[in-house]
Amino acid sequence: MKVLIIKRTTLALIVGLLIIISAVTINANGLNLGAVYFNQKQNRKLPIYSVQTEEKKVAISFDAAWGADKTREIMAICDSYGVKATFFLVGFWVEEYPEMVKEIYNNGFEIGLHSNTHPDMTKLSKNEIMLELNTNISLIQQLTNFTPKLFRPPYGYYNNTLINTCEELGISCIEWDVDSLDWKGLSASAIAGRVTSKAKNGSIVLFHNNSDNIIDGLKMVLEYFKINSVQVVPIGELIYYDNFIINTQGTQIKEN
Repeated sequence: MKVLIIKRTTLALIVGLLIIISAVTINANGLNLGAVYFNQKQNRKLPIYSVQTEEKKVAISFDAAWGADKTREIMAICDSYGVKATFFLVGFWVEEYPEMVKEIYNNGFEIGLHSNTHPDMTKLSKNEIMLELNTNISLIQQLTNFTPKLFRPPYGYYNNTLINTCEELGISCIEWDVDSLDWKGLSASAIAGRVTSKAKNGSIVLFHNNSDNIIDGLKMVLEYFKINSVQVVPIGELIYYDNFIINTQGTQIKEN
């Protein structure tokens, strides 16, 4: 009997350790594997982290919340490689740089929402989320007559309330599966190395419009994609808008 009790105790310890490990393990998309597993049972919704496609195609994006000094050069570099990107704009950034918003739009780059005040959206009520999104939309509309249909949550934080609210407004909630970590002050070669080593067909790459070494890093990334015949498109040209599912890794998959 004593031996049996020890075995059961050991088994319980092993199961407990596995649960703890799964709860803290992070996968390549930045998702908590434990959270993904347990939230399947709770019907947790996921935003789009990447897209399943056989085409050699990726999307690059720039979050804009603070500063605009490098935005024109970013657009010029993209244009020199014949590609367009998506800029996710925070409302207070739009108010501070209205002429830059117009330039982004008039130069053919895609504009997405990044909230009005850059809060943790998971801490907001549905009405507060609606206010953040609608204010962000209104500010951009006033300058461009364009209504954005893509939204990137600040910090990447989301919950069902946020995604359901986006769906009600006809907005796609977008994350990323390749983080350049440019905001950490990485060197240009380190930025490029991270992106080129992690990007795959259907990847969504996260950059920031005013990070320290984004200019040289972006050149290296786009040169790599050019050499390897990878098409770079705005997110709106990569994702699906109907007849799709999103798997537990946040990959959007087209249904037949």
